[in-house]
Amino acid sequence: MTESRSSLLFAEMVARPEASVDLAEASLLIAGEEYPGLDPAPYLGRLDELGAHLRRRAGDAGADALVPELNRLLFEEEGFRGNTVDYYDPRNSFLNDVLDRRTGIPISLSTVYMEVARRAGLALDGVGLPGHFVVRVSAAATPVLVDPFHGGALLTLEDCQRRLDRIYSGRLRLGPAMLAPCSRKAILGRMLRNLKGIYVKAGDYARALRTVEMLRSLDRADAEELRDRGLLHAALDCYAAAAADLEGYLALRPQCAEAPQLAARARELRARAARLN
Repeated sequence: MTESRSSLLFAEMVARPEASVDLAEASLLIAGEEYPGLDPAPYLGRLDELGAHLRRRAGDAGADALVPELNRLLFEEEGFRGNTVDYYDPRNSFLNDVLDRRTGIPISLSTVYMEVARRAGLALDGVGLPGHFVVRVSAAATPVLVDPFHGGALLTLEDCQRRLDRIYSGRLRLGPAMLAPCSRKAILGRMLRNLKGIYVKAGDYARALRTVEMLRSLDRADAEELRDRGLLHAALDCYAAAAADLEGYLALRPQCAEAPQLAARARELRARAARLN
């Protein structure tokens, strides 16, 4: 597969040290896979405008005053909202679409929230709860969690546990590791895994494969993405590439539970590739 310009620029971006990764620009490069020729500048400018508006409005206010102003700006005035009607629409994951449509999923709305806040001088952290994504305001007098998907609602730890109880039927307890800040690269990885899942569920293996390639830019040592790339190559009838990926995965994970099945699949794919030559 020939890498697109967006994919190459994304790989260059995520090769930088964490502090040098621009979350908004990298998110727009992900969107560039769907929208070739997408110019990030107008969308970065839109975030700049929102940040400047918030800064003018809030002045030197601290985090405790800035968060309500940010909520008012984004959710009451600009009309950003969580897409509860079509949650798995891929457009919910593309930052350009989220800014144009003012609609997204937790991680994309959290990205908008964090990036506008950063431009107004407030550094926020993303928090990847199981099954949800929120923002942590550590600079407040008492650290709080904000839920951009639900209009900037403030969450207590009890609220988070209740959400886990709904998803996992009380089998999962909220722990400190779940509340740890996510790095920018981890946020990008979660965005891409969301997209990959959407595409695989829809049977859109070509788009899923492009997404896996971007995930591998984030971590070339990720054996699971190598395996998934092999399975996607197989679904697209790229037999030799599929076999090579599955063999590469088995070399890294020889004792995995699925090793016998994957080894048999790799042999079958090798045989198919040989018949084509």
